[in-house]
Amino acid sequence: MASSPCGGGNFDCGLEIQTRSVEQTLIPLVSQITTLINHKDKLKKTEKTLRAIQRVGQAVSVAVGRFVAVGEAIAAENEDLKDEMGLACFEARRAGTAIAQLTDVSSLEQCEGDGRSTVFSDRTGMVKAARMLLSSVTKVLVLADCIVIKQIISSRNKVLVTLEQLERVSTFQEFVQIFSQFGNEMVEFAHLTGDRQNDLKDEKKRARMAAARAVLEKCTMMLLTASKTCLRHPDCESARINKEAVFQRMRLALEQVIEIVTDTRSDGEAKALPVSIYAGIKDFKVKVEGLRDSLCCVSCEAVAAQLEALMEKTEDFTDSAYTSHEQRETIIQLCQITRQETKQLINTWRHAQSLKAKEATDEMELSILKTCQSISDLRRELHKVAVGRATELLKLHSDHLVLKALKASGGDGNLEAVADYAGTLTEHKEQLVETCRLLCHISGTEPLEITCIHAEETFRVIGPQIISAAQTLALHPTSKIAKENLDVFCEAWESQLCDMAILLKEINDVFEGRRGKHSANLKTVKAAKLDAEEQTTIAKLGLELCLFTSDVDSEVERWDEQDHEMVRLCQIISSMAYSMYLFTRGEGLLKTTLDLFHQAEVPLLDEDRILILSETEKLSDACQQLQVCAKTPVQGKSAIFQKVDSSIQNTKGILTVVVYLLPICNKLIRKCKSERSCVASPQHWREKQLNTTVSEETLNGKGSNGFGVKSLEQHMASLTFLESK
Repeated sequence: MASSPCGGGNFDCGLEIQTRSVEQTLIPLVSQITTLINHKDKLKKTEKTLRAIQRVGQAVSVAVGRFVAVGEAIAAENEDLKDEMGLACFEARRAGTAIAQLTDVSSLEQCEGDGRSTVFSDRTGMVKAARMLLSSVTKVLVLADCIVIKQIISSRNKVLVTLEQLERVSTFQEFVQIFSQFGNEMVEFAHLTGDRQNDLKDEKKRARMAAARAVLEKCTMMLLTASKTCLRHPDCESARINKEAVFQRMRLALEQVIEIVTDTRSDGEAKALPVSIYAGIKDFKVKVEGLRDSLCCVSCEAVAAQLEALMEKTEDFTDSAYTSHEQRETIIQLCQITRQETKQLINTWRHAQSLKAKEATDEMELSILKTCQSISDLRRELHKVAVGRATELLKLHSDHLVLKALKASGGDGNLEAVADYAGTLTEHKEQLVETCRLLCHISGTEPLEITCIHAEETFRVIGPQIISAAQTLALHPTSKIAKENLDVFCEAWESQLCDMAILLKEINDVFEGRRGKHSANLKTVKAAKLDAEEQTTIAKLGLELCLFTSDVDSEVERWDEQDHEMVRLCQIISSMAYSMYLFTRGEGLLKTTLDLFHQAEVPLLDEDRILILSETEKLSDACQQLQVCAKTPVQGKSAIFQKVDSSIQNTKGILTVVVYLLPICNKLIRKCKSERSCVASPQHWREKQLNTTVSEETLNGKGSNGFGVKSLEQHMASLTFLESK
């Protein structure tokens, strides 16, 4: 028999696939090769079968040829990968040719007469060719993925260089110039890391990347105001401390991103999560239930040692000053019950072992059930304590009284009051940090555990930064930039509290087995993926909405009567539009298209629009169109996309009229100054206020980004205004 065209080479690289895109690219190839390899040994060799096998083999060969051409082009553009990529492409082409030869069975009699190997006569050769093809194609894809990693590293390096320049600037003019460059570089970095985050297969890495990117997003605005404050007050020690903390946190976040994409640690050691109670309980139950099948090879001492390690971790709950006496006693009692049940299990296990039993006895089965039940009861109690504490703290801090007091004291220049409220904030920070640690213990999944760790670190860092910003304002109470800086840090604190509320809900969802973002046990509805054109359309509409909400907010701020009915209604419409803008970015409280359609109905109630409808028929038509659009049922991806597009377009039309009406109504009201009473302004549910207008450059896509970096024109205006303060 002729030798296999694949030869005897071994190209099994054992490469680990890190991203979804590489995995999805390989799936069709794996499917086709599996079809060729898994044919029946005694398959009837009909003409139809032979044609099918040859067709699949030719399809694989053609696809490999195109694939290799792309790989070779990449190799030509990247000198450092040229040799490795060239070898991988060569092996892929060789394997593709081998498969084409082995599946060339159009004339089987002629092949057998020539002594040529085929998929029927040389199954081993087919398997070798398939293995070589898969490993070589995988290596090409992984090497191509290395280029993406290099782009992220290069982008990070540019950001770091500019960051160092920003840290050393001494004039406003120099700061404006460098910060505009920094903004552009952060835009690029945001896009690259956002794509990478979505592409990562590992949930833990995605969660870590999301945490690092969240830090960079929030720190970008902090860096701007902290740097401006330092430039305005160069001799202020608290301003310097505030600024240095922001720069340090950004550097750590940038380093974390690189650790994730390169799957390495800067110190050469693997990043390991602290073992939480939920993870320990899960592992403990696996070992306990495994005792029934491993009467001769499992160490009962190891089970007992693991239980004691778990009991030690519960001290985070029992040693806490904020755990009530009743809760502490309940936890200690449940720990004792678990110890007793485990001890009884070990005794029954040893008894079964002494009898040389081949399977678990009834007594042992009962002990296993009791032990698992006791540890589950303990977990339930710990969950109750942690969630209850978090819920109480969120309610306690919902009014943000301490932050308001710090702002007021700083604005009054009262250093003594600032020190008092700083002590209170520090105490609140410690409570939140400890609560995040407890939530981490009972989070239920590793991604949620990572999110808890991120929340803990955020509260730990932002607390002192708020205090230093408040001290700066107290030293310079007339400084508008110092006030703006304190506002930014307070908003970051409030934002983290909102994130903590969402985190708490997800932890409850996992614990109670409800459908949730991080639930791995429940089948979730797969979201329809928009193509590039649809994404661009929605993104541009969202940015246009963002522009109009800024215009509305600017007009509203000019009104003397902030409790006026017109102001109230316009704020509601603006808030609705801004939530739609966040939806187009995949952010905010609107998670699904159904949420967006419900939101579109909010400002359309009759009692809310009577005043506006009396002003213009045009606005009435726009509101009616939006209402009809929001309530029209649709099915299918295309129809839903059109409905989303129409909802946003109609909202944009409403905002256009509102922006036109506001200054006119304001002018008339100032003339009349009627004595009528106004309806009190409701509390906004809007997540955050956009205080600056979006430039035309942003609408064209040049300034859009995932980290909230302002455009150069906005920074110029802000800094020019600052110099006059």
